[in-house]
Amino acid sequence: MGRNLLSGVALIGLLISSAHAETTDHAEHKTHPHRATHANHARTTAPTHRAPAPRKHTEVKSGSESMTVHVRRRGSHSAVEVVSRETMDHFVAGTSPMQILALTTPGANFASDDAFGLDTVANTLYVRGFNQTQLGVSLDGIPMGGQGFHNWNGLGVDQMEIQENITSLTMSQGAGALETPSAQTLGGAITFTSSDPSDKAGGQISQLFGSYNGFRTYGRVDSGKLNSSGTKFYAAYARTAQDLWKGYGDQQEQQANFKLVQPVGDRGKITAVFDYSNFAQYNYLGLTKNMWQKMGRNTTYLKPNYELAKQYAYYAQNGGVPAGLEGVLSNDEIGDYAYDGTQTQRNYLSAITGEFQLFPNVTSKTIAYAHVSNGDYSATNPFLISPSSQVPMAMETGHPDVRRLGFVQNFDIHAGHNNDIKTGIWYENDRFNYPMMMYEDGVNTPHSSIADFKNGTTWWSDSFNTNTFQFYLQDTYQIIPGMTVEAGFRSLLQTTHGGTSVDNTSSLSEWGVYYSHPASGNLTAANAFLPHFNFDYHFLNQHEVYFDIAENMRAYDYSAQSSSGSPWSGLGSASNPAQTVFDENKKSLRPERTWNYVVGYRFNSHFFSGSADFYHTDYYNRLAAITSGSTGNTYSSFMNVGRETMNGADVAGTLRPLPGLAITNSFSWNDATYEDSHLPYNGGYVSIKGKRQVYYPKFMYKADVSYTWHHATFNFNTTYTSARQMTYTNDEQIPAYWTSNLNVAYDFGKVGFAQSLKTSFGISNLYNQNYIGGVYGAASVAGDDNANLFVAAPREFFGTIAAQF
Repeated sequence: MGRNLLSGVALIGLLISSAHAETTDHAEHKTHPHRATHANHARTTAPTHRAPAPRKHTEVKSGSESMTVHVRRRGSHSAVEVVSRETMDHFVAGTSPMQILALTTPGANFASDDAFGLDTVANTLYVRGFNQTQLGVSLDGIPMGGQGFHNWNGLGVDQMEIQENITSLTMSQGAGALETPSAQTLGGAITFTSSDPSDKAGGQISQLFGSYNGFRTYGRVDSGKLNSSGTKFYAAYARTAQDLWKGYGDQQEQQANFKLVQPVGDRGKITAVFDYSNFAQYNYLGLTKNMWQKMGRNTTYLKPNYELAKQYAYYAQNGGVPAGLEGVLSNDEIGDYAYDGTQTQRNYLSAITGEFQLFPNVTSKTIAYAHVSNGDYSATNPFLISPSSQVPMAMETGHPDVRRLGFVQNFDIHAGHNNDIKTGIWYENDRFNYPMMMYEDGVNTPHSSIADFKNGTTWWSDSFNTNTFQFYLQDTYQIIPGMTVEAGFRSLLQTTHGGTSVDNTSSLSEWGVYYSHPASGNLTAANAFLPHFNFDYHFLNQHEVYFDIAENMRAYDYSAQSSSGSPWSGLGSASNPAQTVFDENKKSLRPERTWNYVVGYRFNSHFFSGSADFYHTDYYNRLAAITSGSTGNTYSSFMNVGRETMNGADVAGTLRPLPGLAITNSFSWNDATYEDSHLPYNGGYVSIKGKRQVYYPKFMYKADVSYTWHHATFNFNTTYTSARQMTYTNDEQIPAYWTSNLNVAYDFGKVGFAQSLKTSFGISNLYNQNYIGGVYGAASVAGDDNANLFVAAPREFFGTIAAQF
């Protein structure tokens, strides 16, 4: 029945050629806790919990409101897609904006292992082939850096702003906006806009209940204007909690937002924000494809069966598999199991923004911000030994801390009637520390993975300090009414100093530690001229054509030594020290660059909106962690592994045949292939020329039906995602899948002292499909040997009641 309904919706969509509902008027690391698996691109890898035991394969890593004189277009335009607050309200309260973005926007793909899309381990976002760490991201102009797991250089959207406080998000699917402060941008850019406090005193409250003891509370209080100068603020809090849908434990997320706006006469305003988040999450276990197929969707960490965990750890260290699993799981896969894995991340973000009209034609926006993050990332490591108990495993915990300080200064200058000049600078200092501690497991009792971190043993510690500077200049010129050309450039400079500051491996043999990868030094990524050109023409009232061209550069990643995929991490071997490899790599490394080209067309009318985009990307200096050296003397290195070429197209449209009814369809095609024919691998070479990019689907189809009748709202969406390549030789694939969601809501209007009372009901994964969602970990050259797949959550039900006062 489910397949038939899906096919029916797809057929309706194709017959009526309908698509994107938000097309209005013109106006991308958490690895498996005990294994250094890593993401498919060099820049996606975050600090892992340990370096792996020697493996038989090689892992290759290849990602506001304005006071200016003009009004920003809020609808989709040029190569920019807009997701409105109205669209976000069609989904279950608290759903990640990234997930909503992907469900409603062509070219975007998001997958996770929980229904809300809040699990920072498994969340995987791609936009036209670029992952969440390769996109520029900002919130009200504040730079947010990479959006991957454990951001040592940024902050994820789910941890920086409560979803209900986001008024809209825009995604530049072209080359990325020049003014976006980002050192990660290779593809597009995502801009989040938060709501301002209301002029009138009031508040909001909502309560959600759902499957697996799902529970979410949201509350917000608006002060209204407090005095004649217009001072106003709001304070909001949200708590989301849900048991894991498989295995032991739960996931809890707490967030608080505070925003104060102080107008300064009629010349501008000052805005102050403070955001707090605390994410405490038990993890789901990353699986190989074979583990998923043979052991089922519910296989996960072994907790609370401590005896079985010790048995698995024994086999992991000594070879073989437990009885009954011969021919089912390999010894490597037994080592992929562990007793427990958890994470806690705390974030504090504060910023002061001043927006002023300096002259009739000149406006200024100044942002000073500070972001502090710390956490505990724990996992049982079945390749260590607890010295006192001699249990063949130990708790391993990374205690990272991040401190980012920076400022952004932008000017908007209107030169005559047809010229709009924008320019600005961005500076940031980022300090990142990552000490790795070990804690003993007892004979009968394991060490807690979420508490008691006072008496650990330091294995090693890494420290980095990074300075980033960006300048941009652009001019938008109106040639004739409706026709504009935009040209500009940005300059980017980033220097990182650091690496391993402490390494106690040689004195910890009783723990069963293995070779570590200490390396230190500095690297600089610089480019004085990264151009951007855009042409946009609106004609005959309803038509728009545009093209967008830009060159982008991504600065070097930096991460803990147990990781892989950065110039400092996972290097060398016991016979070829990491420092030697780092020094050699430094001589030839160059930052990754892309040239991006987009050409598109939009049509807008009352009954139908449509768009079609074609894009092309040339990817240079693709950096990867690979195995180099000759047979018998191989070692881990980090180097340029060649080019990638990408072609793609998105076609979308929305049909509105009746008042309140919108039927949306989109189709996306992406052909991204590697160009390297001489990739070092296991002491030899292998060709991946012509092989498709890992982890990104070649085809996506999305359908969405929304209907509002009086006070009732209905929304159904479904997405088809084609097979994704798992390996660089394309010999293994993640199967294609369909997934669907259903949401209905009813607004009762004014009830008693509530100005609005609304109830909603949602179902995620409507047809209970068993499929691989998020992918966060390594892409092998060949074979199914990496436990980096996360099974999507099963069908879940949610009900919410919300009121405004």
